Amino acid sequence: MPRKIRQLIQDLKSAGFKDRGGKGSHRNFKHKNGVVLTISGQLGSDAKPYQEKLIKSKITESKK
Repeated sequence: MPRKIRQLIQDLKSAGFKDRGGKGSHRNFKHKNGVVLTISGQLGSDAKPYQEKLIKSKITESKK
């Protein structure tokens, strides 16, 4: 069962990313190390495999 968008956002916030808002279903996040990314989708929607992969790679990148 795929994870939900809200779970990915929770992972980002736990890793220190700040929600900078967005327009429509898009949300922009920025880490204090300068790593930025945009996630699209409603909170209750299933996350796509590429979104889960992106979140994982950005969290890893922010730890460097």
